[in-house]
Amino acid sequence: MAFVIVTDSATDLPKSIEEKYHLHIIPTPYLVNGVDQLDRVSMTTKEFYSLLEDNSNKISTYHINSYMFKNAFEPYAKRGDEVLYCCFSTGIAGTFNAASLAKEELLEEYPDFKLIIKDCRSASLGFGLIVYKLLKMQENGADRDTILAAADYYVDHISHVFTVETLEYLIRGGRVSKLSGTVGEFLQVKPILIVDREGKLEVLDKVRGRKKSLKMIQEYAAVHGVDFENQTIGICHAEDFDTMKAVEKELAEKIHPKEIIESCVGCAIGAHTGRGLIGIVFFDAGDGEFAEYL
Repeated sequence: MAFVIVTDSATDLPKSIEEKYHLHIIPTPYLVNGVDQLDRVSMTTKEFYSLLEDNSNKISTYHINSYMFKNAFEPYAKRGDEVLYCCFSTGIAGTFNAASLAKEELLEEYPDFKLIIKDCRSASLGFGLIVYKLLKMQENGADRDTILAAADYYVDHISHVFTVETLEYLIRGGRVSKLSGTVGEFLQVKPILIVDREGKLEVLDKVRGRKKSLKMIQEYAAVHGVDFENQTIGICHAEDFDTMKAVEKELAEKIHPKEIIESCVGCAIGAHTGRGLIGIVFFDAGDGEFAEYL
């Protein structure tokens, strides 16, 4: 029996980490003109954002449903493995509830199956960074109980800050009213967003201009993070690689992190932000008792 860490594509983890740890990433579904697609499977992010920017296309997302989860988890149940599924925030999507329904169904057939569904109260590379920490710990000999304790710890200490290039997609998704969004676009207003401790999106501030918004997310990370020289941070972008690299260079010179993970935001989140999102994820506490495994 193995103890296996599983997650989904909304982590936006780079392919290199997926391949290195043989990580099972369940693809998030979405619709393009009524046709089902799978994140990281159906098309590249470059292709996706090109479709998204063509207003003739109707693109929407929905969370992984219980049927998909059952199919993903059942092979582990058959083998007698124990699974830790690191899940997208319940404050943003219904993924946790769907996974829980699948667990109930599986337990009827496999009553001894152990499946732990962990609400990571985070999104995108935020819970991707948590998964990365847990995978490294497992690689370095941490046992099941230590990994589960670490999962609780890192969920409590993950921080996100991000901004978007356009309000258009936040307006479409109802996150911003059409009137205020249209005025904001005209005035070049850029929101600074975080994911709060309950795992919900929160508008922290609004600033005028792209340059100012990029500076502010760097300042937020520098102030709220700790022990950067021993920490891994993440920087993500929505098909705006050049801007991400510029932010990364400035941030690295300011805080000197031990490691930086780069990531391109996939379809699950990109459909609601559009091209140009830039985000920084980091921890507001050091590794503590778990440092020996990292």
